[in-house]
Amino acid sequence: MEIEIGRAASAGIIVEGEDTAIALGSGDVPVLGTPRVIALMEQAAVAALAGSLDESLTSVGTRIAIDHVAPSLVGASVEAVAEVVSVDGRSVAFRVVAREGERLVAEGEHSRVVVNRERFLAS
Repeated sequence: MEIEIGRAASAGIIVEGEDTAIALGSGDVPVLGTPRVIALMEQAAVAALAGSLDESLTSVGTRIAIDHVAPSLVGASVEAVAEVVSVDGRSVAFRVVAREGERLVAEGEHSRVVVNRERFLAS
């Protein structure tokens, strides 16, 4: 397992009705819901680890702390980027940012732990 500091990847969406706070039950406005922002950030983090883990290993999210600072309307294009900032044994920490073009939508920190896939599923 060789995970490089600075390794990064992105994941993006066009906001649809199913991504809104109303649809997700996290609010009552038709804008990108925070749970969907978090999922997008985790998707970017998983992509950042792609190719660094052998097939017997995977990663699981253990912590996320974000500030969701701006709304994104249905139809908006939002991209999340996750960058590895530290590796401590099996623990990997990321800086995560989501933007709509140049506008900051959310930012924060995310942690994942590398686990053996079979043992994790058996627990």
